[in-house]
Formats: sequence, C-alpha cells, structure tokens
Amino acid sequence: MKFNDGYWQVLPGVTILRPQAVDDVVAEPGSLTVYAATGPLEKRGDTLNRPLVTVSFHSPMDDVVGVTIEHFQGGLNRGPRFELATASADVEVSGPDRSGEPVATFRSGALTARVATEGEWNVDFVAGDRQLTTSTSRSVGVITDAVGRHFVREQLTLGVGEHVYGLGERFGAFVKNGQTVDIWNADGGTASDQAYKNVPFYLTDAGYGVFVDQPEKVSFEVGTEVVSRAQFSVEGQSLRYYVIYGPTPKDILRKLTALTGRPARVPEWSYGLWLSTSFTTDYDETTVTRFIDGMAERDLPLSVFHFDCFWMRRFHWCDFVWDPATFPDPEGMLARLKAKDLKICVWINPYIAQRSALFAEGRELGYLVKNPDGSVWQWNLWQAGMGLVDFTNPEATAWYQGKLKGLLDMGVDAFKTDFGERIPTDVVWHDGSNPAGMHNYYTHLYNKAVFELLEEEKGKGEAVLFARSATAGGQQFPVHWGGDCESTFVSMAESLRGGLSLAMSGFGYWSHDIGGFEGTPDPAVFKRWLAFGLLSSHSRLHGSGSYRVPWAFDEEAVDVTRRFTKLKLSLMPYLARVGGEAHAAGTPVMRPMILEFPDDRGTAGIDTQYMLGDALLVAPVFNAVGDVSFYVPEGTWTHLLTGEHLTGPRWVNERHGFDSLPLLVRPGTVLPVGARTDRPDYDYVDGVTLQLFELPDGHRSVTTVPRPGGAEGATFTVARDGDHIRVDATGATGPWSVRVVGGAEARAEAGQASVDVAV
Repeated sequence: MKFNDGYWQVLPGVTILRPQAVDDVVAEPGSLTVYAATGPLEKRGDTLNRPLVTVSFHSPMDDVVGVTIEHFQGGLNRGPRFELATASADVEVSGPDRSGEPVATFRSGALTARVATEGEWNVDFVAGDRQLTTSTSRSVGVITDAVGRHFVREQLTLGVGEHVYGLGERFGAFVKNGQTVDIWNADGGTASDQAYKNVPFYLTDAGYGVFVDQPEKVSFEVGTEVVSRAQFSVEGQSLRYYVIYGPTPKDILRKLTALTGRPARVPEWSYGLWLSTSFTTDYDETTVTRFIDGMAERDLPLSVFHFDCFWMRRFHWCDFVWDPATFPDPEGMLARLKAKDLKICVWINPYIAQRSALFAEGRELGYLVKNPDGSVWQWNLWQAGMGLVDFTNPEATAWYQGKLKGLLDMGVDAFKTDFGERIPTDVVWHDGSNPAGMHNYYTHLYNKAVFELLEEEKGKGEAVLFARSATAGGQQFPVHWGGDCESTFVSMAESLRGGLSLAMSGFGYWSHDIGGFEGTPDPAVFKRWLAFGLLSSHSRLHGSGSYRVPWAFDEEAVDVTRRFTKLKLSLMPYLARVGGEAHAAGTPVMRPMILEFPDDRGTAGIDTQYMLGDALLVAPVFNAVGDVSFYVPEGTWTHLLTGEHLTGPRWVNERHGFDSLPLLVRPGTVLPVGARTDRPDYDYVDGVTLQLFELPDGHRSVTTVPRPGGAEGATFTVARDGDHIRVDATGATGPWSVRVVGGAEARAEAGQASVDVAV
C-alpha cells in the first residue's frame, strides 16, 4: 500500500508519525527497547502531546534479529500467530552509556542492529564490516489514512544492483524489484498477480532476508513507494519483522526454515508419476482401470492414481462418500487398484456443501464458521450453500480428521488438499481469532490437520499432500502444486516462475499440472511440458475438462513420457538425497540459478531454467520447434542425454526434439544412477552406478546414496590423483559400478569395498 505522493508529500488525508528523537534506551539481557518521540525534544514542554514510537529488538536464534514497532500497546492480540521456533542465541546488548558512542547495539550471532541514539532515526543492520540494510529517518511510519484506518510501515534500504526474491508463489517476474505485492491468498490462477501461496518473506542477493511476522495482509512496495527501499506495512498499531543474515541464499533459507519449520520428509513413492482422472471428465472404475492398464501396456511406470472432485456426488462436496452410481464398490475397487502396486490419492477441500449430510452434523455440533449473529456462514461460490470447517476448534478438527480416517481405512494413501484461499473476513472464529489474520492462516490449519492425520496413520516419512494454498510455515506439509494454469507455453513458463519464487520462500518440494489445467494442450505443449514436469520434484498428469493420458495426444507423447519417467526413476538415488536436504536444511529440490550460484551475477534474473538439486541444470523448452536459450555457469558441463560438453560462463542457443532438452551435469559431479527404472522406491544402493563428470585432478568428495524410508544408506569416497581415480565404499552390500563419463568403467562385486579406474 502506498502512502506517499512522490517522495516529499503524502497522499490526501494521510498523516505519518515518524520516530525523530530517541528519548530513552533500555538495554536488558536478551532485549533492547528504544523509545523515540515523533518530534524534536529540545525543551521540557516538547514532551506534551507528543506521541512515542516504541521499537524493540530481540532474537529467536543466532543471526536473526527481531524488530517490533509499536504505537498504542493496548490492543488485543487475538491471534492467530505464526508458530515460530526459538533456540539459544548468542546475544549481546549495549546501550550508548556503555559504548561511549551515540549508538545502542543489539547483536545476535554475526548480525548486529546499530541504533543511532542522537540525531535522526537510523538503524543499520550490519554483519562484520558489511552494512546489509538500513531503516532510515523516513522509513518507520505510524500512519492514519483518509478514512481513519491505522497502519504501521517499515522501509529497508536496497543497495545498487540488489535483487529481491520470494514473497511466496508469484507468477510474474522472478525478481520482485519494482513490484507491489499484497500478501493475501486468492484463487486467481497462474495468469494473474494473485497467488495461492503468499509468504511475507523476501530474500535479497545482498546477504539477508526479511520475514514479516504478521499472518494478516502485508503490503509490500518493492522499490515502488521509494525506489531505493523495500517497504512493508500492516493495518493496526504494531509491526514485527525479522532480519535474517545469510550470508548465502542457502544460509538464509536454512535459518528461515529453522524459524518457521522445515519441510517434512516425503515418501519415495511420491516422486514417481501421478495420473489423475482430471476434473470434469467422465470416469468410473472401468475408465480408471483402462487408464492404468494402458500405462502398463505401454511400459509407462505409474506410482499414484488420483481421483479428482467427482469421486463424490455432485452438490455433496465434501461429504467423503463415494458416488454410489459411479463407484458402487469403492472398497473393492481400491483393493483391485492397489493390487496393481499403486498408491491412491483423492481430492478434498475444507468446505461442506449444504446438501451434504455433514453440513447438518457440523452445524449441530458447532463445527462450522459462524457469522457475528451466531448463524452459520454460507455462500454459493463453488458449492451450493457451502459452509466452512472451523479448524480453530480442536473438536472440529478431530471431527474432520475422523471423516478422512474412514478413507484411509479403505485404502487411500494421500489427499489433494485443494482450495483454502476463499476465507471470509466478516465471520467469528471459535477461538476468537482476528478474521483478517485467519484469511491467510486458515490454510495452515487445514493442511496441518490433514498432514498430521496422515503421519499418525501412515507414520512419519509416509505422509504426503498435494496442496494448493499455503502461507509461511506451510512448507512443513508437502507437497504443493502450482494451481490452475492454462495449457500454453506461456503458462508453462509462468508456472515455473511461481515454483522458483516459492522455492525462494522456504518451500522444498513443488509440482504443477503437466500440460496445463485449463483447456486441452496441443501435442507440442504437452510433450514439452512432460520433460519439464518429470524433471520437477513431483510429477502429475492432470487437467480440467480432458484426460491427460499420453496416448490421447499422439504416440510420440507416449515415447516422451516413457523416456523421462524412466530417466527420473533412474535418478532416484540422487533425488532422494536432494529431497533429504530439503527436509534437513530447507534447501529446495528445484533451485533458482541464483540460489546455487550466488556469486555469478549472470544468474540474478534467470527464471526460465533451474537447478534440480545441486548438480543438474534443467532448461525447459517453451516452444514447438525446440529452440531454447539457456545460461551455462563457469566450467565444462556435460549434456546428460548426449554426452556433449559446454563450457561457460555463457549463453547457449540450441534446438531440441520432443525427446530432449538441455539437461546438463555440473562439472566435478559424482552422480549416482539407480539400477531400476520401473518404480521410485527401490534399494538405491544395490546396483548403483557412480557416473563421474569432469573431476579435476586433486578432487576429493563423499557421495551419500540413501535407502528408502530413511534407512542407512551407503557412502562413496571419490579421489582423483593424476589419471587415477579411487572409490571407497561404506555400507554398499550389493554390487556397484563406477563410470568415468566418456572414459573407463569398473564394477565392484557384492562386498567389495573399493575400485580403481583410469581417467
């Protein structure tokens, strides 16, 4: 939200109070509080009718400084609040009387906030001898607008050439400089500036990130209110934010996810190909079985089958009852499908249609969100007369989970938790939460309820969602997909931008509808999207009004599906390790180039390619003819599919057939390739081949190959001396191999602990 008319003036009717003169500083163990008057204090009478702004500093963990700006402190904090973790922090606090300078400092780990106690308001955030960002004399504002609403804002400086990323899943330009972004969940599709997953966090390539600890609407003006500052504001009398020091982007995400929650470890079977009924298509058990058998007959490995909305009766969503006219024997059907070695996912949402028997039950029990007069809130958007489950009520949550447990008992393995964005703000919540805050936060409670049920019933590491909406902390409940996109090349690119932006917001796993959702893709779009989708962390064939089985397009689409599905399954020893990094450190599986190459300025604005893990560069092709332009960082990279070499840093133009795309292996990589291409969950160590790419003389590395379910895997130590490479194995009980790409190979038999190979 903008409050200024240019730089010097404010908009009509707007008043802004700014801290100008520090009156007092209170330094206590673990906190620093600064009381600043909104005008000069030159004589005693200047304290009369003079508002104070209170700015306090604290730290939940090392390298993170929390800042709270307050005007009136008498308001009610009704919640909700983000669930933030805390840890013991190395904190040092000093006031100006101790330092001898007109500066008060608050240090957490390597990050220090330096507050000027004389002269104009100024807070510098510094790390070592580097000034990261500053709150200037015109940054903090306690604001009243023309209609009497109150706001608090902050503006933090942006340096020359500094780029801003994140703010959740956003489908516009990857670099957020010059954008106005409202953190407000909405069901707007991927072709708009709205987003399903809004996260009040941004990261810059200057070594820090900023998390605004406000679940309600946060308005960001990234170089738009003032071109040299990132502004964020909330309605009310207080604002809290955290500055997170890196220094690298990976470090920032590691600390952000330590604060807001790390992604759970997902089951290995979820990395395989998911096939859906699509949304409004006609289907029954015969149709579903024909699709599944058709995949098997064409040698297309399938891991998960998903039933979308119409598995339930129309006008009954959600009552979790299979439509008896279409599925007269759901238990038997699920048993028959699972006998084909498939996992089953079904679509749900948190809305209860009036015709559903659960509506009357939820109304009677008081489990649905209410209007201020005590009646049940309802509207006709999406479903006729639908209500909304109140997840602030623990009993309502348990009630909802109980309905889902019945499906798990039938044989369902996962849930697609759709919607969660259309949350009203003129209602009353069971726990008294502020409706403005619950609009964004509702999805967190919704996905948490479903995910925790899956963990309870399936076990940790076996729970997985396919979720559309989220806010800060939602990364704990994976996987998330990109929402409703059109079936075009343009939409394919905007979907990728959304995923990259979400990755820079702390989310570790991400997917999208292969071929697009709205409309039917032409064969070229579908085949290009297949390669992109099967080189994403999770891969799903899904659409709206048409089927997404590959043979519905052409026979080449079948071949492309087979090629990239089997390629992904062969890469599971690598992908399982990368997925473990998302769980352990918050580093996403799909990584923007700037995340992996922060010192290469050439990667700063790239949003048409990405790194799959740390070693594989993927450049999707966004046109039918196959022309693609992509950036190759420094070193000699190898085309995984052809063995050809490219040396960077430079931009490269290539043309690819539908069965190919730029898929480059980073120099110095030891890439573990599995022995199976028929399923994602197998013993990755047994029969693994270590492919060695451009290892320099003197190379030393340790490669871990995990086993499914978090079981202990194997480690391979690789060392090159001159023209000789030695590989030592620990934990490899079966045979394994080593192959120098473009050179020699060696095989180790079961129990053999080392091999030697010539370069």
